[in-house]
Amino acid sequence: MSEKSADPVKRVQEAARQQRLKRFYKAAGVEEGKTGFAVRLDGRAVRTPGKAPLAVPARAIAEGIAAEWDAQGDYVDPATMPLTRLANTIIDGVAIAGSRAAVIDEIVSFGASDLLCYRAEEPDGLVERERAAWDPVLAWARDRFGARFRLAAGIVHVEQDPAILDKLRQDIENEDSFVIGALASMTNLTGSALLPLAVLRGFLSAGDAWAAAHVDEDWQISLWGADAEAAARRAFRWKDMAAAAQVLAALA
Repeated sequence: MSEKSADPVKRVQEAARQQRLKRFYKAAGVEEGKTGFAVRLDGRAVRTPGKAPLAVPARAIAEGIAAEWDAQGDYVDPATMPLTRLANTIIDGVAIAGSRAAVIDEIVSFGASDLLCYRAEEPDGLVERERAAWDPVLAWARDRFGARFRLAAGIVHVEQDPAILDKLRQDIENEDSFVIGALASMTNLTGSALLPLAVLRGFLSAGDAWAAAHVDEDWQISLWGADAEAAARRAFRWKDMAAAAQVLAALA
């Protein structure tokens, strides 16, 4: 039996991997209340795996979740409900006392070893693709934080200036818990803290950030072709990325 994750977000995600349930409702809807916009099934409140009310801070998010519930067939399959899964993760694993700071720490830790800072030395084609996709984001971050992220060749670790990591933390720590949760999801999906932040601040679209996160993978595909199983995994992960982007857009 595997040990439980110490990461509150991953712990909730693991709990959400449950068997499909038979559909027990006719229609999903949204109701505004004191705690936000609540999702309801046939007028009854929906609860997260942690037994908290499924209520979110923006109507657009709630309507997106309700649409996922309405789209279910005879069985409810959480794998087809990325926005619902993300909201559950945020409510049960980010917004609760003591977890928010740990999630912010995780985002900042990705900034300390950000994907964009580790560069290929060869071949020239890959070097140029990384430069074209990643340098504009690093230039934007330099202007935003007033400092440069340090680059490294290959996988040799490079220490980042603690001051720039402090500025990264300050840039996000006062955001809504749903924003923090969406950023954490994007960070885990891309291997970068800077790409999600660039999406949040309007410098990149979610699609452009996703493409930037897959420069190396796409280079390999251009050489050797695509693997069907890997492509399916990537398509599934993109749905999670798009759900996180939907949350950021609703709260911008």
